[in-house]
Amino acid sequence: MIYTDLTRKAMKLAYEAHHGQYDKSGVPYIFHPYHLAEQMDDEYSVCAALLHDVAEDTDITLDELAEQFPAPVINALRLLTHDDSEDYFDYVRKIRSDPIAVKVKLADLGHNSDQSRMEGCSFVSEEKKAALRKKYSRAKAILLGRE
Repeated sequence: MIYTDLTRKAMKLAYEAHHGQYDKSGVPYIFHPYHLAEQMDDEYSVCAALLHDVAEDTDITLDELAEQFPAPVINALRLLTHDDSEDYFDYVRKIRSDPIAVKVKLADLGHNSDQSRMEGCSFVSEEKKAALRKKYSRAKAILLGRE
């Protein structure tokens, strides 16, 4: 991960925002954005990776984040924050307009597709896992311009 004053601020904010949240396998949620951030190669992408689920999954708003982070980070976060009323694949198509958002979303899809994360999750059926694999595969194809 790239360590700058800005990425440290994003790290701390993400840690505090996701404190007490767990993923479906029972692991503290913060490991997901940290995993994505480790794959990024520039300061703004690291920040976007760390913060990509903050507005969607916590009480912190995009407007509040905009008070603390530069426009390129916020622009990516606006695209990465999915409104449930919007078709998922339309949401993914919009992400294509921003290189930072694309980079973060591809890492997100890769991590969400990692079947080892679902080991021990007996409440997630094989049918649901297969549906998620198909969904993430199509989203990746859209981002890579293959659909």
